[in-house]
Amino acid sequence: MPDGSTFALFVAAALVLLIVPGPSVLYIVARSVEGGRKAGLVSVLGVQTGALVHIAFATLGLSAILASSAVAFAAVKWLGAAYLLWLGLRRIFGRDEAEDVAVEPERLSRVFWQGVVVNTLNPKTALFFLAFLPQFVDPSRGSAWIQILLLGATFVALALCSDGLYALLSGTASGWLQRKVKGTAFRRGQRFFSGGVLIALGAVAAVSGKD
Repeated sequence: MPDGSTFALFVAAALVLLIVPGPSVLYIVARSVEGGRKAGLVSVLGVQTGALVHIAFATLGLSAILASSAVAFAAVKWLGAAYLLWLGLRRIFGRDEAEDVAVEPERLSRVFWQGVVVNTLNPKTALFFLAFLPQFVDPSRGSAWIQILLLGATFVALALCSDGLYALLSGTASGWLQRKVKGTAFRRGQRFFSGGVLIALGAVAAVSGKD
């Protein structure tokens, strides 16, 4: 594994990257605002499970194929963008539901797997891990793939904490507002906010490139 100073530098760099909200954080905030803290935390688990998939791809070298193939990159990018747009439109045009529907087990399962799919179909995540993790690998200290797995697992552990905090804060704020402003109008506003964020993320994903 990397030496202590390199590992400490990696943790510091990872924390700086995680503090700045990115598309994954916006997705989690949208889920938390609509479904509350529980749904938000489940979405964090889903997103970071998707990150583990990308770390496995980086370890196996599949991310390099994605980086070198314009066709593969475009295919994954458009699938991810289409999925986000579909989720957003579904939220906006969906019917108003009971306040506690988001905490039902089947709902939470759906939220989890949607988070997995959203992050897995984000080629930028694959390129990020492919570019970021190897910078902290020292071939003289053991197998590179073991070091990449260790660094990736550390990144995901840190992300669970930082993203979980975003989920708790946004879910708590949403719950407080819901107690202050009752009725279907507020739930409709939640749906429009969540759906709007998802559509915006899909649009950004569609126009983004490798750079």
